[in-house]
Amino acid sequence: MDTVDATMEKLREQCLSRGASGIQGLARSRTLDAGELQQGLAKLGLVLDMAEAEGVCRRWDRDGSGTLDLEEFLRALRPPMSQAREAAIAAAFAKLDRSGDGVVTVDDLQGVYDCRSHPKMQSGEWTEEEVLHHFLDNFDSSEKDGQVTLAEFQDYYSGVSASMDTDEEFVAMMTSVWRL
Repeated sequence: MDTVDATMEKLREQCLSRGASGIQGLARSRTLDAGELQQGLAKLGLVLDMAEAEGVCRRWDRDGSGTLDLEEFLRALRPPMSQAREAAIAAAFAKLDRSGDGVVTVDDLQGVYDCRSHPKMQSGEWTEEEVLHHFLDNFDSSEKDGQVTLAEFQDYYSGVSASMDTDEEFVAMMTSVWRL
């Protein structure tokens, strides 16, 4: 394990000890330099020395600007998911992907997601298709294209997973939500 990996593990442990808001509390900006990262973490009670902060920034500096890509950094902080969690996510995705093409679209959601109880549909403000698009956007990457891949779905649920302590709790939530 190199020093940046060790630093990431240290941060992961500190974030997880803070509960569900530990990792999500870091998301305030899109990019940070080493000083901003160190200051932001310190405000959250997470400690890195400047050499550690600089190493982390170098690892997630995607464009050579001297700043880290916060989205990638936060993704890396999430603990790995167990096979049980990954299986529950895959089962939910398979249920949504009615066409079986590996991509969930609004067409796939029709008949699987009942949006009649959505307040904006009940009020007439949104159509069924608009409700389905907004629902799908929750799982879509930052570039909303109306299609959700298994990787995007897994990424969404890895964030949820990070806030749940046990596999049993996570699998029970997925089973209940998606009626697996």
